[in-house]
Amino acid sequence: MEADREFDKEKLLGKSFVFEALDDQARRELAAFAYVKRFRSGDVIFSMGDPGQSMMAIAEGAVRVSMLTPSAREITLNDLQAGDVFGEIALLDGGERSASVKALTNCTLIVLERRSLLDVLGRNPDLSIHLIELLCQRVRRSDERMIEIAFLDLPARLARLVIRLTEAAPGSPEKPLKKLSQSQSELAGMIGNTRENVNRCLRRWQKAELVTLRDGWLIIDNRDALEDLAEGE
Repeated sequence: MEADREFDKEKLLGKSFVFEALDDQARRELAAFAYVKRFRSGDVIFSMGDPGQSMMAIAEGAVRVSMLTPSAREITLNDLQAGDVFGEIALLDGGERSASVKALTNCTLIVLERRSLLDVLGRNPDLSIHLIELLCQRVRRSDERMIEIAFLDLPARLARLVIRLTEAAPGSPEKPLKKLSQSQSELAGMIGNTRENVNRCLRRWQKAELVTLRDGWLIIDNRDALEDLAEGE
């Protein structure tokens, strides 16, 4: 129980859109039911298709979210850091995990079980309605990503991804990161393309002085130009 008191569980779980739908009392109540679980670097936290009954907030460390295509090719969906939350869909519907998650480093996670959430929602119907509204917002954003894959060319999709990654924690829209550590294979997986195509695109950007490729880093030299590319200009 000592480990539980090391972290502000309510604050960490509060990054989830699920908690946005709750009032202060419900947040405190759910945080009290959450518990700490630790994983070593390389551990599989859960696999795509596993039964899903919980969501998790990252207190320490980093994880990778990925999935397998029908041809058994692994696609990286996202790398998550301390403060991020994952597993929310399974928390809501109790269905199979829609992706796999692996620990990239030693990790400490805050785990919230589905049964605790259902108990709170059962006593607060208005919270359920708000939760549905927030879930619909996420579906709309997912639809936008699918449209990007279907209709935008590779440079625009890659530019949008790079911009998004620079604004993700520990960066922000106000203070975006100036360099990224994701490999070209990881970038390709995130936009549904091949490493070779991504490499050719990045090499063209480097010649145009938009980015620099150095020691495994992708350094952003001309963010304005990348933003123009992201808008298809």
